[in-house]
Amino acid sequence: MSNEDITLTAGDAEVTVQPGNGGRVGGLRVGGTELLRQGERFGCFPMVPWCGRIRDGRFLDGATLRQMPLNAPPHAIHGTVRDGAWRVARSSADEAVLTYDLVEPWPHPGRVTQIVALSEDALTLSMAVETYSSSFPAQIGWHPWFNRALMGKDGTVGEDVRLDFSPAWQEERGDDHLPTGNRVEPKPGPWDDCFGMPDGVAVTLTWPGQLSVEVTSPEQWVVVYDEQEAAVCVEPQTGPPNGLNTLPRLVTPLEPLEATTTWRWTRL
Repeated sequence: MSNEDITLTAGDAEVTVQPGNGGRVGGLRVGGTELLRQGERFGCFPMVPWCGRIRDGRFLDGATLRQMPLNAPPHAIHGTVRDGAWRVARSSADEAVLTYDLVEPWPHPGRVTQIVALSEDALTLSMAVETYSSSFPAQIGWHPWFNRALMGKDGTVGEDVRLDFSPAWQEERGDDHLPTGNRVEPKPGPWDDCFGMPDGVAVTLTWPGQLSVEVTSPEQWVVVYDEQEAAVCVEPQTGPPNGLNTLPRLVTPLEPLEATTTWRWTRL
């Protein structure tokens, strides 16, 4: 199948999926209003086989020290799959299934499968990383760029989004932007920070008078990034930044690594 953009629809919701641009969701429109920042680097991209930064691009893989390219010097950031073209396994009016085979610089063979499923009031993203040979540490996450303000149907820009969530802790952030290993009381923003939510991720974005979107995931980690003027990022993931070193999850031939997130919207 080609890797041209795919449009999913359900009710008055419409999603653009971009297999050729890192398997990302390029747009999410509800009633004609675009929720995601536009541009080839934005939308919502999958973070695999790691999330956020790896310190100095290095991680221990068993007893072997691996080096990833420093695409955010002095660190490596956000995995490798957002840089490649994904294959469309199948698609229907409201669902697309994409696959990506891990290649260099990642040292292990493996396959990533992502399902993008749209309903009238929700978008669900699911991902799995599987291997048929050697086991390896990995992470799964998503990096959506939500527009800070939404354009109304009349062309006027609404109020800035408000974030509401109740994390159990915040990962203390060092000068190198990586968690120090200490957990601290959540602090007010602006943030480029990782939070722990042991009962599952639940973050509500509210654009007053327009829409509210609840981002949920059974995973226990979320990075919130709101230091940019145009967008706010709410990133559910299977572990904290630098997690390949500090809290690795193992992909084995018997046990894939799986994760899911749902964004459910309500009109205000």
